[in-house]
Amino acid sequence: MNIFRVAPWLALALAACQPAVPAKQENPPLAGARIGGPFALVDQNGRAITNDSFAGKYRIMYFGYTFCPDVCPTDVAVIGNAVKLVEKNDPALGARVVPVFVTVDPARDTPAVLKQFVAAFHPRMIGLTGSADAIARVAKGYAIFYGRGDASPGGGYLVNHSRQAYLMDPKGKPLALLPQEQGAEAVAAEIEHWAK
Repeated sequence: MNIFRVAPWLALALAACQPAVPAKQENPPLAGARIGGPFALVDQNGRAITNDSFAGKYRIMYFGYTFCPDVCPTDVAVIGNAVKLVEKNDPALGARVVPVFVTVDPARDTPAVLKQFVAAFHPRMIGLTGSADAIARVAKGYAIFYGRGDASPGGGYLVNHSRQAYLMDPKGKPLALLPQEQGAEAVAAEIEHWAK
């Protein structure tokens, strides 16, 4: 047997046994998921806002409440800083990304309270509130769990809630969950990966 004739076939056979290099994921992780949908809420300036108000913009949808003692301010700070990084890296894309904070505590989070809260994290961050029913509908559309906890002796209370941050496309369709627990750089990288 001539080794020179067998070598190419042997190399081909060995190559076929090697694990394939994973292809770059072309479809966003949440493509086709039933997340989002129409809503009608009020922003921090008292203006009526619907899902259509963000048409043509990527939006980051995060649900929380301003009286949250730790998680919400931390997550929202990461989101705000991530948008600033995107604005620095790609100003055109950054201008098309809108961070949106939706309260799950509309009884306390009035437009005036939201205005002060969101201004601390990003100048273009939108704070949204509404009636308890309106908040319940939008939270359900985004698969957000929330519920009021026990009252403290001083009369305050905590709100238990899920803490996912969604990147939505310019048509309001879900693209990906953002890893706010990994910091602003990770969130910015995920936005830049999926927002085109």
